[in-house]
Amino acid sequence: MSHLTGSRSFKGKRIAAGPVGSGTRSSAEKILGKAGVNSENAAFLPFAGSAAVEALNDGKVDAVWMLGAPDATAVRSLLQNPKVRIMSFPTAEAFTIIFPELVRLVLPRGVIDIDRNIPPTDVPPIGSTAKVLVRSDLHPEIVQLLLQTMVEAHGARAIFQRSGEFPNGTDTEYPIAPAVIDFYKNGPSFMQRHLPLWLSVHAQRAIAVLVTAIAVGFPLFRFLPLAYNWITRRRLFYWYAKLKALETSFDADPMDMHLAEKRAEIERIEDAVSHIRIPLTFSDQVYNLRSHIDIVRRKIGSRNNVPGRIAAE
Repeated sequence: MSHLTGSRSFKGKRIAAGPVGSGTRSSAEKILGKAGVNSENAAFLPFAGSAAVEALNDGKVDAVWMLGAPDATAVRSLLQNPKVRIMSFPTAEAFTIIFPELVRLVLPRGVIDIDRNIPPTDVPPIGSTAKVLVRSDLHPEIVQLLLQTMVEAHGARAIFQRSGEFPNGTDTEYPIAPAVIDFYKNGPSFMQRHLPLWLSVHAQRAIAVLVTAIAVGFPLFRFLPLAYNWITRRRLFYWYAKLKALETSFDADPMDMHLAEKRAEIERIEDAVSHIRIPLTFSDQVYNLRSHIDIVRRKIGSRNNVPGRIAAE
């Protein structure tokens, strides 16, 4: 089988590029089309996977355009076939600039089979990064579980990747979910590492409710003492108002027509004030009120001691 070097060498060849509409066919037409290889000067045939391998072995195609990891069955069978050579892309770096989703790879000499020296030299192919897209309304916990699974499956060292290189959040074509950004920045959360999914979900909801309650309750706790103080002072002000009204009516009644009623009213006010239960911080105001009550009582009592008052009554 001939050794193709460079995308232009595909011209005039029969290429197994997968069925029409497939991702493999789309990438082949897009990348090779940039190098001037199209359906007018090459034959794109709908073989894919194991069918493409059989077609190459049977001489039905000259080249196979395949998307897949090196450990995929079809890819590995081709790499280990001594009659097949992986295509070299000398202009791989240029393709990665034109198509940002592509990456320049290096297949090291002997990495497939050191004993048989496969491949015999370093080969620079190009590869396409796989993308995992999820709906924006997918629960963040599920998104992070998917990421944990991908890290376990694809985070190890491989032929074309360093340890921890994949998965990553460097894609510029699609927006990165906040849960993904948080995962790459901080890793799995404490609850994800130590609690089962169903329990971590309930725990996070409980924490959210607690935080909300604290956020609402903290200002409320600061307001409650102020409200309590205002209510207590209002009770005192109520009796201050009653006392003031009594004193005003007393001063406006020089003939003392209702003196007995005023004495009864001052006794009622004093009795009510003596039964008010308030904090010690308001004791000075209570004593101040009681002092004013005593002043008004003495003023009422002074009318009883006016000469001629008893005889007149």
